[in-house]
Amino acid sequence: MNISDAIYKTVRDAAGGPEVLAVRMGLRTQILRNKANPNSDTNYFSPLELDTLMALTADTGILQAYAINHGYTLIRTEQEVDSSDMAVLEMLAKVMSSTGDVGAELYATLADGKVEQHEVEKVEAVAVRAKMSLDALVSRLKGMVQK
Repeated sequence: MNISDAIYKTVRDAAGGPEVLAVRMGLRTQILRNKANPNSDTNYFSPLELDTLMALTADTGILQAYAINHGYTLIRTEQEVDSSDMAVLEMLAKVMSSTGDVGAELYATLADGKVEQHEVEKVEAVAVRAKMSLDALVSRLKGMVQK
């Protein structure tokens, strides 16, 4: 997903809709809609407004779009990591599930013998989620290291 679409989706999907979000951000509803409109060339969110938008909605899709656009993968760090055996097993199950999603999406992409851009974007999205799961698993294991 590109950055403009991520911004639009974040505003559109906000709890209570753009009207409630506009009040929480201290903006008029129409200004918020204009700033979120991917077809607008005149209104933009400032970096601080984008940060506020993500904080108020708990939607980091904008941040993910920026990272992917520049070749990075975001890894959410947990403040308190449970490093128990059960937590590691849960993470392993999540990894297995996400890699299965990659395989399924890859199969769907190749099934008709041609690869299209939108299919590559779907594979990329599930691959990013799988990498995040693997990184979280490694983080849990690091928390189990005997010191």
